[in-house]
Amino acid sequence: MSKPANEMILVLDFGGQYNQLIARRVRENHVYCEVHPHTLSLDTIREMAPKGIILTGGPNSVYQEDSATCSEELFKLGIPVLGICYGSQLMAHKLGGKVDTAPTSEYGKTEVTIKEPASKLFAGVDKKTICWMSHTDYIAKAPASFKVTADTPVCPVAAMENAAENLYAVQFHPEVMHTVQGQVMLKNFVYNVCGCAGDWKMDSFVEKTIAELKEKIGNGKALCALSGGVDSSVAAVLMSKAIGKQLTCVFVDHGLLRKDEGDQVEAVFGENGPYDVNFIRVNAQDRFYAKLKGVTEPEAKRKIIGEEFIRVFEEEAKKIGAVDFLVQGTIYPDVIESGLGKSAVIKSHHNVGGLPDFVDFKEIVEPLRLLFKDEVRSAGRELGIPEYLVSRQPFPGPGLGIRIIGEVTEEKVKIVQEADAIYREEVAKAGADKNLGQYFAALTNMRSVGVMGDGRTYDYAIALRAVETSDFMTAESAQLPWEVLQKVTTRIINEVKGVNRVLYDCTGKPPATIEFE
Repeated sequence: MSKPANEMILVLDFGGQYNQLIARRVRENHVYCEVHPHTLSLDTIREMAPKGIILTGGPNSVYQEDSATCSEELFKLGIPVLGICYGSQLMAHKLGGKVDTAPTSEYGKTEVTIKEPASKLFAGVDKKTICWMSHTDYIAKAPASFKVTADTPVCPVAAMENAAENLYAVQFHPEVMHTVQGQVMLKNFVYNVCGCAGDWKMDSFVEKTIAELKEKIGNGKALCALSGGVDSSVAAVLMSKAIGKQLTCVFVDHGLLRKDEGDQVEAVFGENGPYDVNFIRVNAQDRFYAKLKGVTEPEAKRKIIGEEFIRVFEEEAKKIGAVDFLVQGTIYPDVIESGLGKSAVIKSHHNVGGLPDFVDFKEIVEPLRLLFKDEVRSAGRELGIPEYLVSRQPFPGPGLGIRIIGEVTEEKVKIVQEADAIYREEVAKAGADKNLGQYFAALTNMRSVGVMGDGRTYDYAIALRAVETSDFMTAESAQLPWEVLQKVTTRIINEVKGVNRVLYDCTGKPPATIEFE
């Protein structure tokens, strides 16, 4: 693993739920950041030469024998280190402090008192500031070489530092939005402590990536798996800029798209669209429905859909002839959510963890795999992609297959397509979509008794979901106007056959994911 072209902050993951959010927050400061498992060797870290290292939270106790750990040498590399939550406890534990079960656990918003306003980490931070705590253990005693820089009424070491060695630790989570001045603290770490200059910019990423793709593909041919979503669209245009007509975009209509979406994608990328690309549309609804027959488990559905996509792409590649490269719109959250080291797999993404064991291409090319969603949008704007495409809300590769709880059938797809179209139409018409990151209708597997006209019904319930989010790693349920929800409900009940009840999902992420499966 060689040193990246940009200055870099390295995040070492100890199984924390916010690992990618830390990286996202660092990148907001125009500093490149990567997440790697805590098992990364010291030699590899030296080779990568990061400007700083951040240790994440985690579910374990540092004093247990089988807990995730690191070498004491990590703190002696001469590289600034910031420990967060579990990472702060690990730093204390390794360097001679004492970590124990806290007499009082802290969860949620907590007032923290900054005791050392002169600290580089807390420059510009209020003396009393609200932070997000989530811990049952605590640092009972800081190492002898450390100064306690913040506390709470029940946490004597809410932050500590050894400024001479550039070692910093916070018990709270500065990366989450509930820590009011957390972004100030992280900016202080990357600039004041690590001395970063901030050289991570989208214009240079686009230019450099196009040059790298030209060199990688050479005179070869590439097939781009195009869904029409933001990620695959940006990947397609990026590849087109790099290799022109050596690229063929294959759009697979797997019968799990939103209403009329297949035709909309063809209108943009087909022969009458604005892009000069080879475009093939494959109508493969029947084969996907057949593969999904009787399958109810979400991970199984994702993997079946992912494998069938690959089989279609392989077939199309053989028709084109001599295609060595498969291009996918994989982005960084997909990579992390599909499993990083020993972190929990939240869900397999069909273009990462959902790939079959054998893929009949020489290489899979993922030009966006280092980017978060908002960075993908920025890259799209740099490439001149129209704003209506760039700002389009995300749609998962498995499509409505994971917005239908239980078995997927053609009848259920039609139900959710119609309900979703009504929902999106009414929300947009009311102007209620302005701050929404994502909103959609899903079909539950719950059936219940209803009354329509003079008759009894026993039909499905539709669940509506709408979230506000800046990065799709955490999200809050949106408070849509009641009159909009009433109108949507009335229309769905009256217009969509097979539905007699409409529910609204009020759950945030975490504990839920944005999608249902």
